[in-house]
Amino acid sequence: MDVICRNCESAIKGNYCNNCGQRTSINKVTFKETFQDFMDAVFSVSSPLLLTLKLLIVNPGKLFREYLNGKRKAYYKPVPFFVLTTIIYMLIRAFLNYNPMESIVAIESTKTSQNLVNSAAIYMAKNINSILFTFVLSFALVVKSFFFKKYRFAEYLAVSFYIIGFYMVITTVLIFGLQYVSEQYKMMPFIFMFFYVVYALTSLFQKKSIFIIIKIILLYFISLILYIILGYGLSLFIVWMKTI
Repeated sequence: MDVICRNCESAIKGNYCNNCGQRTSINKVTFKETFQDFMDAVFSVSSPLLLTLKLLIVNPGKLFREYLNGKRKAYYKPVPFFVLTTIIYMLIRAFLNYNPMESIVAIESTKTSQNLVNSAAIYMAKNINSILFTFVLSFALVVKSFFFKKYRFAEYLAVSFYIIGFYMVITTVLIFGLQYVSEQYKMMPFIFMFFYVVYALTSLFQKKSIFIIIKIILLYFISLILYIILGYGLSLFIVWMKTI
């Protein structure tokens, strides 16, 4: 006997609608169903987070190429991946009461003349992870400018979401030790990120020549500078808007 889909009203057989993909066993919203939907979105076969993480470690180039070539269902999508890893990091950071930019905030806060420039620096230091999307944008822009013939900007943006999302994974793992070490070691995530960017992009382009590696090293540092400029500019705008 056919069942009518409650979402698109198509006649269907089986557990899922052939037209829109919704489950046939949809009734009233329950806590169990809400939790199950969340678990499905994060860990289900349709969006396998663990497989995506594995490939980001062992063969990121394969993940990038296959996703860009249309193999979308097999992997966790780049934007949700970035959002999920950022949320997890921020929750753990809040739980541990850890702020990697605490020293910068302290220095700027002690300055006698608190003007718009200082206030913007303090805002950026306090909200560094809230404006991390500017790093995604700056990284994609710089990679596109260095390797403009290979992929479109939107495709580099997807790769950027994966790479910066994995940077959040690295930072989340390291955070448990970073809160107990001296200030000089708190830049370790950026060091790890540097080597990972070289590894991930050489894996993407499948080239390991000295010329390619030098280009990747340059683009990494240029993207960091652009990130600071964009992040500070955004912070300056937000602080200025609060004053008017």
